[in-house]
Amino acid sequence: MFVELQNLSVDFGKRRILNNISTAFTGKSVGLLGPNGAGKSTLIKSLLGFVKPAEGTARIMGFDVRREAMKIRQLVGYMPEHEAYIGDMSAVRLLRYLGELAGLPPGAAMERAHEVLYYVGIGELRYRPVRTYSLGNQQRVKLAQALVHGPKVLILDEPTNSLDPEGREEMRRLVRDIGLISNSHVIMCSHILQDVEFCCNSVVVINRGCVVLNGVIAELKKEDLRTYDIRIEGDRERLIGAMAARGWPCAENEKGEIRVQLPEGEGTRSIFEMARDIGVQLRHFHFKKDSLEDIFMSALQESERGTANARS
Repeated sequence: MFVELQNLSVDFGKRRILNNISTAFTGKSVGLLGPNGAGKSTLIKSLLGFVKPAEGTARIMGFDVRREAMKIRQLVGYMPEHEAYIGDMSAVRLLRYLGELAGLPPGAAMERAHEVLYYVGIGELRYRPVRTYSLGNQQRVKLAQALVHGPKVLILDEPTNSLDPEGREEMRRLVRDIGLISNSHVIMCSHILQDVEFCCNSVVVINRGCVVLNGVIAELKKEDLRTYDIRIEGDRERLIGAMAARGWPCAENEKGEIRVQLPEGEGTRSIFEMARDIGVQLRHFHFKKDSLEDIFMSALQESERGTANARS
C-alpha cells in the first residue's frame, strides 16, 4: 500500500467533511471518485498536508502526514485542478525553478525540465510565457511540473480538463503509461468515469465523507449471465417487439445495442431461434458486464440506503 488512512476525520468549522476513514490505496494507479461535496478534494488536501486532521491520520509511503509533511512533499507530485503557474515565465524556466525548489542542482533541473516538457508534448512552445498557452497546453505544463522532481506518488486532480478530444486521449495515455511503467504511484481524481477506467487499475469511491467502495476494477466488474447485449442486422423494432411479447425485458443500451434479460428457463438458444424466425442476423452477442459507471452508481445507492436505514 502506498497510502494508508487510519480513522481519518477532517472538520471545517463545525462541519465534518471526512468521517473516520480507515482504508488503504494499493496497486500502481487508483481512481478517486465521488459526487460533488463527497470529500475528495479535502482528502487530497489532507494527504498533501494542507489540511490537518481533526482525528486519526494518514500515511504516504510510510510517512505520517501529521509529523512528516515535509518529507511527504518531497515524495509527492501534485497536478491541481486550477491554474498554478507563474504566467510570465516560460515553461522551461518555470520547471527549472520548480526542480531547484525540489532540491535538484541547477544543471540537472534544466535538463529535467526539457525532458519532462518533451514527454508531455510541449515542444518549441516551452520557450514562450505560459500565460500565452492554450488551456490544453497549460494543462500539460501542470502535469510536467508535477513530474519534474521524479515523485514516488503523483496526485492528479481532473487531468483531462480543458482538453480537446485528441488532447484528452494523449493525456489519458500519458497517465496510464505513468501508472504502468514508471516508479510512481498515481492517484487520479476525475468526474469522467471513462478516463478513470482507462487509466487506473483500482478505484476508491467516497460519499458523504466515507469510503463506500475500494477495490480492483477488474475484480469489481461482474458478468450478468441472464442479460445479453446484442447487435443485429435487420428489423430492430420487430425483434424488440417480439422479445417484449415473450415477456423478456429489453431496451437499447448506451452503445445502441439491444440489451435483453432472459427469464429463468430460457437459454441463449431462444434468442437465436427468435432471430431466425423473424429474419434478422445476430452480428454481436455477449454477456452484460458491469462498467465502472455501474459499479460507481451501485456503491452510491448502497451507501444512501445505509444512511437512510441508520436514520430510521
